[in-house]
Amino acid sequence: MQKPILVVTSHFIKPVEARIESEYEVRRKTDGTLFTRNELLAAAEGADAILITPFDRLDVEFFSRVSPSVKVISTNSVGFDHIDMHAAAERNIAIGYTPAEVTDATADIVMLLLLGASRRAFEAQELVRNGEWTIPSAQALLGWQVTGKNLGILGMGRIGQAVAERARGFGMKIHYSNPQQLPADRAGDAVFHADPLELVKVSQFLSLNAPETPTTHHFLNARTIALLPEHAIIVNTARGGLVKDDDLIDALKSGWVAAAGLDVYEGEPKLNPGYVELKNTFLLPHIGTATIESRTNMGMVALDNIDAVLNGTAAPSLAKA
Repeated sequence: MQKPILVVTSHFIKPVEARIESEYEVRRKTDGTLFTRNELLAAAEGADAILITPFDRLDVEFFSRVSPSVKVISTNSVGFDHIDMHAAAERNIAIGYTPAEVTDATADIVMLLLLGASRRAFEAQELVRNGEWTIPSAQALLGWQVTGKNLGILGMGRIGQAVAERARGFGMKIHYSNPQQLPADRAGDAVFHADPLELVKVSQFLSLNAPETPTTHHFLNARTIALLPEHAIIVNTARGGLVKDDDLIDALKSGWVAAAGLDVYEGEPKLNPGYVELKNTFLLPHIGTATIESRTNMGMVALDNIDAVLNGTAAPSLAKA
């Protein structure tokens, strides 16, 4: 029996790679670079499916030109804002994603960023690694405790709820804003703010966990930053586009925002160099899902989505426009 043809735009963890090589006729680049638009379209000619990552942006033009043989595209991510869903629907191409497999790993990274930013972990590491550690220099690194502080969560989906659960263990008070208020059994003691600007006003710590949409694009800007309590701390593990970089950098320089912990950036893997120049930024290279468990589960579900569509059965998770 002939194997389905799968275009793969990246490399995955070993168990996922083994399944790809076993179950599909694979088309991929071997030089370690990303597909260009034309290269991906050429590779998709006659293919049955495409497995992508958030670094592959599929817009209206892509879907207007992609081979009619392609029945499903599965993205190895919880978000699908890099895909024009309406254009995909018009071509009757199913879009799979991995919404549940990233929750715990990403929530863990939120806490790492929150603690790293608040306790000035970057500066502390520099002292040790650069051989500059003295008793006075270490004693001068006064940070901010999280216990008893308000944590505002913008976007109380799976990840936001997992962040709230972890933050409660640190004695934080949870506030959140979401398109819909959660039922009491899921919200617990978290305080709901229908207006996200009201959330900002009480957030001594603010965690961005919302998808990037026209409504949330550059949500954190000079106007919203001015509403924060003085010396607030910002964490972003969602999408870089939620933040207007120059405005946050200005606030970090002035001290109005005490520190920021960031795992995502607009235009990544490039990022605004202003962040790198600051000491009060704790920066990670989009590793929110980078655990063996999470990446394995994500890859398997992404492939399950492809198999289901090609076999005409129910897929674990298909995205809707």
